[in-house]
Amino acid sequence: MARAKALVGAHLTRAHRLAAQHRSMRLHSRPGAAAFVLALASAVSAGAQATTTVSPLGPVRTLTAAIKAAPRHSRIVVKAGVYREPTIVVDKPVEIVGEGWPVLDGAGARQIMTVTADSVTIRGLHFEHVGTSFTEDWAAVRFQGVRGCTIEGNRFDDAFFGIYLAKVNDCTIRGNILRSGRGREMNSGNGIHLWASNEITIADNRISGHRDGIYFEFVHNSTISGNLSEMNLRYGLHFMYSDDCRYLRNIFRNNGSGVAVMFTHRVEMTGNRFEGNWGGAAYGLLLKEIDDSKLEGNVFYRNTTGLLADGANRIKAINNDFIDNGWAVKLAASTQDGIFTGNNFIGNTFDVSANNSETTTSFSRNYWDNYHGYDLNRDGVGDVPYHPVRLFSVIVAQNAPSIILLRSTFVRLLDSAESILPVLTPEALADQGPAMKRVQ
Repeated sequence: MARAKALVGAHLTRAHRLAAQHRSMRLHSRPGAAAFVLALASAVSAGAQATTTVSPLGPVRTLTAAIKAAPRHSRIVVKAGVYREPTIVVDKPVEIVGEGWPVLDGAGARQIMTVTADSVTIRGLHFEHVGTSFTEDWAAVRFQGVRGCTIEGNRFDDAFFGIYLAKVNDCTIRGNILRSGRGREMNSGNGIHLWASNEITIADNRISGHRDGIYFEFVHNSTISGNLSEMNLRYGLHFMYSDDCRYLRNIFRNNGSGVAVMFTHRVEMTGNRFEGNWGGAAYGLLLKEIDDSKLEGNVFYRNTTGLLADGANRIKAINNDFIDNGWAVKLAASTQDGIFTGNNFIGNTFDVSANNSETTTSFSRNYWDNYHGYDLNRDGVGDVPYHPVRLFSVIVAQNAPSIILLRSTFVRLLDSAESILPVLTPEALADQGPAMKRVQ
């Protein structure tokens, strides 16, 4: 019996040994695949474990030298200090992390960093003193023709352009502070500048003092959320030819003008705040030659003009607040088929202004603080229409200096007469069922 068990065990051991040999032969019959797997595993392991340190007194004293020495997919740690070197080129996938806010100083003479590799992360660095050029768009950091990049938690001071993306896909710009104070548009660039890029996330940045806080051209399928863009020389946000983008919960405050949207389709702007954009030609939001935009839950507060629509077709303006503006809404004759519903118009000098009595834009269920109608059946909707276009606003549109009469007895009499017999203001621009209470 014991001898039989021994024979069975021997046969099983031989079977295992033959199976192992067979597997080995199969592996060696595909040397290319095996070598690739082993090399990839080795490279990923080496990159994940390697850290190259840059410090003013260490063996590696420049970021350029660190990039040259660092393995792909590894980390470069930059210690506190001031680093002045020729334009840094990041040409391999690495993570660059600053400790103690190391300063990369362009000395007012050059672009500081150019990224030409995919999958680069830049975090915790302080960029300052980018050179000014009238032939090239020099930036603190320029990403060129890459994908999968991340730039977050950095500081930018005195930059010509701050963060510049050209032909970039699937990248994130998050939590950066960009400050410039050059004072004139001619020697100022944009804080965050995008050209011909797709699927970009721009979130939680603070931008001030640039020409435009954020600028887009030919950018698609991107999301801009939670940013503060203020005290920029021209626009808080300026974009053209940039379809299918979403702008959520941003603040555009005290800029030359708030936001300009031009030659664009299918824009969604939700939960933003347009505030304090004052000037002879200033506005909170300009929509020019665009189609199928949606404005929902935004606040337009203390702007010369809250919303200016020129050639903007099929606007859907829902549940927005227009508060204490000069003009809440200006509609050019080229704007058609818009819908304004559930909006609040409070404390504006002029609620709506239009330069043409023929329009297909409709108003319904909006709250107007100047509406003095009644609601006999108590359904929350006024029983008589409200005409938001004041006769005096028509006069001002034709003769701007007449605005000096705004607080005069003549204008009060004009408003009273028009409220009794509204025959001179556009009949089409009437809210047939105004809300009796502020819409929440």
